[in-house]
Amino acid sequence: MFDRSNELVTVFGGSGFIGRYVCEYLLKNGVRVRVATRDPRNAYFIQPLGQVGQFGFVKADITDAAAVRDAVRGSSAVVNLCGVFGRRMYGVHVEGARNVAEAAKKLGAQALVQVSAIGADPDSPSDYGRTKGEGERAVKKAFSKATIIRPSLVFGPEDKLTNRFASMGRLPVLPMIAARRKFQPVYVRDLARAIGLAALDPAKHAGKTYEIGGPQVMSMKELHQAIFSLTGQTPELVPIPDLFGAALSYLGFLPGAPLTRDQWMMLQRDNVAAKGSSGLEVFGIEPTPLAAVGYEWLERYNPNSRFAERRVDLTVTS
Repeated sequence: MFDRSNELVTVFGGSGFIGRYVCEYLLKNGVRVRVATRDPRNAYFIQPLGQVGQFGFVKADITDAAAVRDAVRGSSAVVNLCGVFGRRMYGVHVEGARNVAEAAKKLGAQALVQVSAIGADPDSPSDYGRTKGEGERAVKKAFSKATIIRPSLVFGPEDKLTNRFASMGRLPVLPMIAARRKFQPVYVRDLARAIGLAALDPAKHAGKTYEIGGPQVMSMKELHQAIFSLTGQTPELVPIPDLFGAALSYLGFLPGAPLTRDQWMMLQRDNVAAKGSSGLEVFGIEPTPLAAVGYEWLERYNPNSRFAERRVDLTVTS
């Protein structure tokens, strides 16, 4: 095993859902990790994962170029995981990503990993997809050897995907938007490992773009069914016609609205890795199906046996 104790990786957004697993992977590989976040208190839970002196915090808003430079200083590699919905998308996805890339280049970082999203495109009809695409372009302009990683939907114990659907599964009837839209959900530990490997091995991954999906392509309806097979819930799934989904999205500005207009625009296209694109296989990672791990956190939604171990079918179908 290589001695990586002299390497320092700064992770912007390290206190988030994906970030905690990226930090865990880096720490297990002996790297020193610095989490850059607007509120370092949100990253305290990561500290026990590392050895004394292996982990640190720094307060930094990605839209503040000076703060970003201070956070990046001394880093051998930088990872940018920051992403938001709403008014700050341009500031975070474009200006913030540019700040990170420019600082990484100027201060001599050997690697930069920009985590984007499948569907990122400067010409996307959705603000999220467009700003993610513009952010990729800004990063490449400032740091041409940056690695771009575009994941599909990400699932794991703390996600807002499977947990949200399982929570709604308590309803006897569950309306479903974009029932036929296709996704390729990826396990958060698989994604985090790919991000970590890209940061630690720029000789192999610099300048490349990867689209990261899991082993199964699922429609929205199939994703719901896969989750409910793990929770033992049996709601009646009722697909909502697109006409009503579109109308509903115009009310997205209201508190508690099920989706925003921008999210509806994102749902107009499948969220799967492009045909012929490189993904987890490049990193030597065998993708983990939801059925193999989902019971670990979804069992608590089971109305009959909240904590009992359950057998699951690990067979992966294409």
